[in-house]
Amino acid sequence: MHSSESVSYPAMGAAPEFKRPVATRVTAAMTSAAFEATAAKTRQRDADPFRKGDAVVYPTHGVGRIDQVGFEDIAGYRLNLIHISFADNQMTLRVPASQARAAGLRKLASREALDAALATLKGRPRPSRFMWSKRAQEYLAKIHTSEPRALAEVVRDLHLAGDGSGGSFSQRNLFELALDRLAGEVAAVNRITKPDAIALLTRTLADARVDIEARRQDIGLTG
Repeated sequence: MHSSESVSYPAMGAAPEFKRPVATRVTAAMTSAAFEATAAKTRQRDADPFRKGDAVVYPTHGVGRIDQVGFEDIAGYRLNLIHISFADNQMTLRVPASQARAAGLRKLASREALDAALATLKGRPRPSRFMWSKRAQEYLAKIHTSEPRALAEVVRDLHLAGDGSGGSFSQRNLFELALDRLAGEVAAVNRITKPDAIALLTRTLADARVDIEARRQDIGLTG
């Protein structure tokens, strides 16, 4: 005995039916909760947090000092911001504490790192076959890292252009910018003035050039 219940099938070639999703109203509370949840996931415990009064280095601005660390209301959100002042250009920068490390903010280099930079400064200038426009971009990229060793490489390679004995105006400008940036950190670490740090670096360069020239002459005499 067969059941009288009938079963209907879609017509051949008919498009399948889809149910429309039910729209959910997104409230301000939901948005805020999502923001906080995301922030909580990305927030990591900093073993060496930035504090008010710390001398720090920001890649594109060099040595600065933290004036304030605290929460502020920005565009409806409460953010933990670091205020950094730069005495050289009378500028103040605000950086979210959660993004400070990723942005390149760091504390002053160690004495070991500065010693390595000075050793680089004493080395032989590195020649390049690239056109000046390409080299200038590379030098500027190194300067904007504000890393002592990278700055020392720029100062070393552009020394002759920077001291007025040769090179273009742009070469001298890059040399002076790198020297100033490196001197700022040397001064902060050694607790001396920037002019004294510049004098120290200039003297190191001059002594290194004398040593390199003396070795070159010795090789020529013994060759």
